[in-house]
Amino acid sequence: MKTEKNVVPAILTDKKEKLLDMVDNCSQFCNYVQIDIMDGVFVPSKSISVADLKGVRFPVKSEAHLMVAKPLEWIEAFKNAGSHRIIYHFEIPNEHLRIIEAIKKLNLEVGLAINPSTKIKDFSFLVDKLDSVLFMSVIPGFYGSKFIPEVLDKIKEFKKIYPGKCTGIDGGVKAENTSTIAQSGVDYVCVGSAILNAANPKNAYLEIKDLLNE
Repeated sequence: MKTEKNVVPAILTDKKEKLLDMVDNCSQFCNYVQIDIMDGVFVPSKSISVADLKGVRFPVKSEAHLMVAKPLEWIEAFKNAGSHRIIYHFEIPNEHLRIIEAIKKLNLEVGLAINPSTKIKDFSFLVDKLDSVLFMSVIPGFYGSKFIPEVLDKIKEFKKIYPGKCTGIDGGVKAENTSTIAQSGVDYVCVGSAILNAANPKNAYLEIKDLLNE
């Protein structure tokens, strides 16, 4: 039986009220979202702060995509908000094992995000410690960035080596390229502007989900 591939709306904003509105909107048509966090250091843009998450409890399952230089500062806040997976970036100059251990200590899943220029051999020593790997198909830091198709070849190669590892793609995913992306073998796609900036986010979500699983 074919396993259904998932579409995950990726929510990015620098305003707490807008974050809550976007999550609530997405909860009307899906059961899982990604919260994008940017610190203005690891990437040039900035999103909400740790303080903005105080007292927040998301009404839907979620994962945090931490595009930040210091992921340890965010883990507890997302645990308290009800998130079940923390994704941090391989490219930060930090202690990977310490970060992974801190996430698992809070009984959260660990995901590793991989920038387009990072090679599989660079992070292969960590794969068996991860619950998922998220391949960036854009240079991270901006909504609506241009899709980098060469990343699909890297995903195909990764899936040959690690067929059982949950694998996602994030960045530049739209209805027009979803069918091609599906052929790479990814288990889920993260979609930002193509859903959240659409005239009808629910219809945009359903269209991409249908294309992904056709």
